[in-house]
Amino acid sequence: MNDLFFTGGVFGGTRGARVVPPKKGVFPLDHECELEKKDYLNCLKTSGHQLETCREFSKKYLRCRMEK
Repeated sequence: MNDLFFTGGVFGGTRGARVVPPKKGVFPLDHECELEKKDYLNCLKTSGHQLETCREFSKKYLRCRMEK
C-alpha cells in the first residue's frame, strides 16, 4: 500500500509537475481553414472586436472547421 506514494499517488499524477503546452502548429486544424480564419480575425480587428459585425465570418470559419 505504501508503494502508491512512491509511484505518483493514487491517481497516478505527480504534484508539482510542470505542465508543458503543445507546440503551436502541431494540430492539423491549425493549418486548415487559414483563409476563413484570417478573414474572421481581420474583421474583428477592423470592427473593434464587434462580434455581431463579424458573425458571417465566424460562421464560415466554424463551418470550415467542422467539415475538416
